[in-house]
Amino acid sequence: MFDSFMINTWIAATIVAITAGVLGFFVVLRRSAFAAHALPLATFPGAAAAQLAGVQPLWGLLVFVAGAVFLLRQLQKLGRKDVATGLVLVTLMAVGSLLLSMTNAYGPAVFSLLFGEVLGVSSADLLPVILISVAVMLGAMFVYRPLLLQSAFPELAISRGVRAGTIDLLFLCLLGLVTAMALPVVGALLVFSLLVAPAATAQVLSAHPARALALSVALSIGLIWSAIALSFLTNWPVGFFVGSIGALLFSSTRIFRYFRNRLKHERDRKAQHA
Repeated sequence: MFDSFMINTWIAATIVAITAGVLGFFVVLRRSAFAAHALPLATFPGAAAAQLAGVQPLWGLLVFVAGAVFLLRQLQKLGRKDVATGLVLVTLMAVGSLLLSMTNAYGPAVFSLLFGEVLGVSSADLLPVILISVAVMLGAMFVYRPLLLQSAFPELAISRGVRAGTIDLLFLCLLGLVTAMALPVVGALLVFSLLVAPAATAQVLSAHPARALALSVALSIGLIWSAIALSFLTNWPVGFFVGSIGALLFSSTRIFRYFRNRLKHERDRKAQHA
């Protein structure tokens, strides 16, 4: 599990988990889970185009994620955000299927783009992951306060001069960069799992922003580490463990909170009647 050929896997997975944990906190807070699901799948044609052109997948991903963010932002101005997101998703997925059909490695390419190759990360893959992760973290730090205010209290943010359109665009750009960074490593489906499950669990456990953000990062790291270890031991797909553990983590936390609140309510009721 800790052999030399696995070192790059642990490093890349940890970097992706930290970045996804930070941005996932805002994804859940802003109720943007659909966008977090759509953008990784919408950038799918970028990797397909790069494969067709014979260049690094990252370049195709960056081009298409920029296009997806621009298209999504323009469509959101015209109507409902969920409809705009759905339109971008189906349009770019259609383009991706067309591009992949033009290659001679359709099946393996689709599997790699959807589920990643986290157990086969090379040293050449690490540098782009590190650079984009640093850019995303710096961007998140730069807009942390206005992004947090606009996500939690949009009306208050407007009254304090925060430009909602600018914050929305910056958030989509950061989300797009996370997608472009993580998709070749962990795949489109695992990006969504890492963005949503740890952050949603963290916000159930704590309402304090700083603590919830730290918990989101810690849970994201724990999730991907557990998935890699179990995948290595069982030879089952990493994606299965990321998705199943993430769902189990969130549901068990919600159940625990429900029974804890119910027990507290019963105690308060008995105390009032005493």
